[in-house]
Amino acid sequence: MIEWFEELNPIGQALAGTIFTWLMTALGAAGVFLAREMKRKTLDGMLGFAAGVMIAASFWSLLAPAIEMSEGKSIPAWIPAAIGFLGGALFLRLTDYILPHLHPSLKNTEEPEGIKTTWRRTTLLVLAITLHNFPEGLAVGVAFGAAAAGLESATLAGAIALALGIGIQNFPEGLAVSMPLRREKVSRFRSFWYGQLSGIVEPIAGVIGAATVIIARPILPYALSFAAGAMIFVVVEELVPESHRGGHNHAATLGAVLGFAVMMTLDVALG
Repeated sequence: MIEWFEELNPIGQALAGTIFTWLMTALGAAGVFLAREMKRKTLDGMLGFAAGVMIAASFWSLLAPAIEMSEGKSIPAWIPAAIGFLGGALFLRLTDYILPHLHPSLKNTEEPEGIKTTWRRTTLLVLAITLHNFPEGLAVGVAFGAAAAGLESATLAGAIALALGIGIQNFPEGLAVSMPLRREKVSRFRSFWYGQLSGIVEPIAGVIGAATVIIARPILPYALSFAAGAMIFVVVEELVPESHRGGHNHAATLGAVLGFAVMMTLDVALG
């Protein structure tokens, strides 16, 4: 696999990696064709797993390399990581505040967030996951761009491991979109269509991330940390609360621990 990626330019690598993560979202969304309903305990465990993967990826694949590549510079190594991390979280918070969206849930009583709008609930549901998929695609793109810069702390194998981890956790996210849409009386095909469509932003964000760090190499530590901050915001704002809402806290916690272990293993073993 690594040899195949090496034949591509960094933009092509980022595009290939994020197309994989998008396809995993589509595969998860296709679950709407097989199941009429999902048990709350199962969904909580899957959401916890996604949270664990994103937490591990934020450190092992993004923050740790950002700090390492900042060492020996004129400013302390922690400053770019802290600035980028806080910037990523703030960017997601502002976008979350402005963009109309509705978080997917097994309940149908939630009120839309963001600017008031007359958009349909199905559109608002898709926008919520699309918003949260952006930092995942950005993280993968920045990782491939960092690997192309030739820095010891950022490797192609590590970027591939990040894409694999994000892709794995995108499976339950795709299902978490299509199933609520189905409960909104949307047809199975349209539920699948909107579910996979929520992941199309990842290839776009991936290409943007890779191109940005290639053009402006000095911002690499900030870009990696920015993606980490955005992903942690998604975990704390959405995944963890939703995974505990159904009362299956142990399933959600065990899922998070398993997800963290899987992503850590992928990054250490391959990176």
